Amino acid sequence: MPVLLGLYQNDIRLKQLAAGISLPGNKIRAYLDNLRGSSIDFIATAIWQATDVNHVFILTDKEEAAYFHNDLEHLTNALDICFFPDSFKRSGNFTDLNSSHVMLRTEALTKFSNVTTHKKVLVTYPEALFEKVVNPTSLAGNMISIKVGETLKVDSLLDLFVTLGFRREDFVYEPGQFAMRGGILDIYSFGNEHPYRIELFGNEVDSIRIFNPETQLSERKLLSVSILPNIETNFDSKEKISLLDFLPENTVIWAKDFDFTIGRIGKLEHDLPETINVGTVAIDQDEQLLKELNRSDFEYADAWKEKLLQRHLIEWYNHSLEKITGSPVDATLQFATEEQPVFNRQFNMLIKDLQVRSTAGYTPYIFADNPKQLERLRSIFEDLDAKINFVPVPTSISKGFIDHEKKVACYTDHQIFQRYHKYNVKQAYTKGKALTLRALRELQPGDYVTHIDHGVGLYSGLQKIEVNGNMQEAIRIIYRDNDVLYVNINSLHKISKYTGKEGSVPKVNKLGSDAWEKLKNKTKKQVKDIAADLIKLYARRKASQGFAHSPDSYMQTELEASFFYEDTPDQSKATVDVKRDMESPSPMDRLVCGDVGFGKTEIAIRAAFKSVADSKQAAVLVPTTILAFQHYQTFKERLKDFPCTVDYINRFKSAKEKKETFKKLEAEG
Repeated sequence: MPVLLGLYQNDIRLKQLAAGISLPGNKIRAYLDNLRGSSIDFIATAIWQATDVNHVFILTDKEEAAYFHNDLEHLTNALDICFFPDSFKRSGNFTDLNSSHVMLRTEALTKFSNVTTHKKVLVTYPEALFEKVVNPTSLAGNMISIKVGETLKVDSLLDLFVTLGFRREDFVYEPGQFAMRGGILDIYSFGNEHPYRIELFGNEVDSIRIFNPETQLSERKLLSVSILPNIETNFDSKEKISLLDFLPENTVIWAKDFDFTIGRIGKLEHDLPETINVGTVAIDQDEQLLKELNRSDFEYADAWKEKLLQRHLIEWYNHSLEKITGSPVDATLQFATEEQPVFNRQFNMLIKDLQVRSTAGYTPYIFADNPKQLERLRSIFEDLDAKINFVPVPTSISKGFIDHEKKVACYTDHQIFQRYHKYNVKQAYTKGKALTLRALRELQPGDYVTHIDHGVGLYSGLQKIEVNGNMQEAIRIIYRDNDVLYVNINSLHKISKYTGKEGSVPKVNKLGSDAWEKLKNKTKKQVKDIAADLIKLYARRKASQGFAHSPDSYMQTELEASFFYEDTPDQSKATVDVKRDMESPSPMDRLVCGDVGFGKTEIAIRAAFKSVADSKQAAVLVPTTILAFQHYQTFKERLKDFPCTVDYINRFKSAKEKKETFKKLEAEG
């Protein structure tokens, strides 16, 4: 990667452009022509690294911006590259705030307001620029800083949280919530991906940790934190300014298409109603309106364009700078790049292309997020006896390209195999998180729960109790004879909702008796007995002889490499385990489990093809008629480029059709 980036860092034109940006009082207007694929990311990285100023990149929509942001992160591994989305769940629909988006906006503004840190990058799109942001003074004035060793006025601090729009909850699991349990204060700031846990000794801050809301486990210690409220709903219009006014003066504005950007802002302005109800519905479904926005909370096209003219401007796709500024550009830099060719998953086309490039003096680079994919490619080339030398790059870029000036061909594995490539954007909160807390909130007094140490009891709600002079929240469980057990919040993992036979009422245990312990020991003995029987069964199976499949052929590698999605770690492990079993002389006995959509069928396809590649036949049994046809279509689509026959039978097929299928099976057997 340093060698590849160095080609652009040493480009004399880019050095001159960077020097022009760095001149005080200078305002650069430049157009970069004929940039295809992700070549713009390499050029942007080179200029950003050669200057000591901030850079803002404006793409045409959220998806483009997210891919661009990911590319810059993968090329540089820099921490100061911020993604700046709009505040809402759907762009242009100002009715429902997205807490993850608000968190990302807050994080970006906090970083750019800190003048002591070095140059930063912000990647955004028109809908995000349309919204005004809180001014730096108001942002700093509403930021709460807490340090280890500091003495707090706890009651005043909690009141301040409420004033800043935070909601008090039993547990925190999304931005804008706080909880106080004895000497533990949990707070979920809008400026951080995870919440903070502040432990107090009296009123003194003993420790500060970032913790995971799902597991409640601490991730790392901090010496200080800055807590930020919701910047979108906690400030009125008088405290808001354009993003261009917020950004430092030494900021370069890049755009894929300035004309489109200003036109899109104008369209949003035209469609904007007089007032917009911005709200969110809480988990308990009883929270209503949070705030009303009005038209002065947004930045309009004319004002935005006027502010734009006061900055360095660089455009790289549509040459609209002269139209926007009303004057010729200072420089037009011509490049010679083209998109990565389309190979349609055909290795002969890829090999021929790489051989032609290498002969012409080009260096082939292949990018893949998964290093295993690069190993597969090299293995395929070796098995096909193709004399291909390429530079493997174990990271991803969104689009491949060829640069004819630099004599490099940068290809991506997901484009070679026509695989879907997803961008990653930090998420503050999803409903899937904090399942333990959510389940606890859904428990009603009278529900049966199971404590791992004490057995089945009745949930009786939360209660504050005094422990060592501090008030703490505990879970109250009633056992037989009205015995009461208080469970500290930090021991949530020991409690689960009782699950048993539908309609049956469980027997409530008695605290202090050995009945629960005896039941656990009896269950353990039964499990051991079952395990012993299984061991005997597996020993007999192990002693029997099966068919040992051959190691993977190049076609097996090609099939796996052409999968439309990236393998998950568990999917990769399951595939390796299944193939290892198949290559063993003992019969395979393996169960692959997973939720819908997690890729179990793909593992089955790979296993079936491995059998076919060894001149065997594979049968797939499914529980329903419809599923048989669906799996037939899936197998046929995945294996259409490989030398094997896929067929199916179910009750919708006629007797004649079934007989024909059986004949083919017998003939090929």
